[in-house]
Amino acid sequence: MSRVWDFFGGFRLTFRHLSRPRVTRGYPEEKRPKQPRQHGRHVLNRYEDGMEKCIGCELCAGVCPAKCIYVRGLDNPPDHPVSPGERYGYVYEINYLRCIHCDLCVEACPTQAITESKLFEFSFTNRADAIYQKSQLLVDDQGFPQRMPWEDWREGEAAMTGGWMRATSPAGDASFEGLVQWSGELGVGVRVPEAGQGDSRDDAATGTKALRVEFAKHFDPDQREDRRGGPKK
Repeated sequence: MSRVWDFFGGFRLTFRHLSRPRVTRGYPEEKRPKQPRQHGRHVLNRYEDGMEKCIGCELCAGVCPAKCIYVRGLDNPPDHPVSPGERYGYVYEINYLRCIHCDLCVEACPTQAITESKLFEFSFTNRADAIYQKSQLLVDDQGFPQRMPWEDWREGEAAMTGGWMRATSPAGDASFEGLVQWSGELGVGVRVPEAGQGDSRDDAATGTKALRVEFAKHFDPDQREDRRGGPKK
């Protein structure tokens, strides 16, 4: 008799979840909104006057642990400079068959030229499509990422591509939280910094959601986190 009850007792958790709010979505028709720090496909940014931010320093290629970035700089033409510096990125390639989206290239860039969008749903029919050239990575004349046929872009995924850059100082000094430390971008201007852990935050402008508040909706009261004792038993 006990084995019979054990059999039906296994469905107890299933029946308990029937009354909870549904958290699944009809993917790919419906996507869950992404956080501003989502690491997706890279973009090469431009200044508000249209000049490229990349100066061909190759720091992103040097710091990449997967060796997926190839950059070659070239001296700027005196009569028609491409970037404000002495050099610009003449060749810029990213091999997405190797990229692990660690974001070290974004952190290493001294001019905030390379940042990441929130797009990560892109697949390729051949290996050549996986190697993005500069013409594919550079933002268009309105400052938006180029859109390839094999990429599944949705609303909001091209926004805030560099909004969280340098939200704090490189040393992590909390007093720099919320201070803008990057230049304006084409079509966008100076982006609002992504919120940190302090009180200086503008969630309406950045679309940030506090994870502690967002995740708590899906827990029963007896499963919510106790800050002093961890999850309740």
